[in-house]
Amino acid sequence: MNRIQLALRVPDLEASIAFYTRLFGTQPAKVRDGYANFAVAEPPLKLVLIQGAPDDDTRLDHLGIEVDTTDAVTGAGRRLQAAGLTTAEENDTTCCYALQDKVWVHGPGQEPWEVYVVKADAETLTKQHDSVCCAGPDAENNDRGEPAAATTGTCC
Repeated sequence: MNRIQLALRVPDLEASIAFYTRLFGTQPAKVRDGYANFAVAEPPLKLVLIQGAPDDDTRLDHLGIEVDTTDAVTGAGRRLQAAGLTTAEENDTTCCYALQDKVWVHGPGQEPWEVYVVKADAETLTKQHDSVCCAGPDAENNDRGEPAAATTGTCC
């Protein structure tokens, strides 16, 4: 099943979990330290909540399209490149408490989009293997829609 992913930074994770549980009528699929995600059946949505600082003005972390297979990720990467978009591929990267294959692009407003498949659960939220996961745009050097350089910290 393909579904859209919306990853939000929230100042109060527990309050956000309670709100989205009521909004979508479903419990989170995964809750970890500073992190929760909902696998909403209707409408098909993967909602990711990441604990942020209370004074953090940025609420959108990133957007994504979850697909079923690595072949679907690879196919999306080819399609995006053929459409003239700059992509960044990641294979066997650990991020968001999951082992994933993914391809990244950035929209004209530098909003990061990933097409990804979850291959297995993982024990860490932090990105590994030089992931661009949730790195955010490099506003000073990135006006071409290219993925930002990897940063340390947390991700999706």
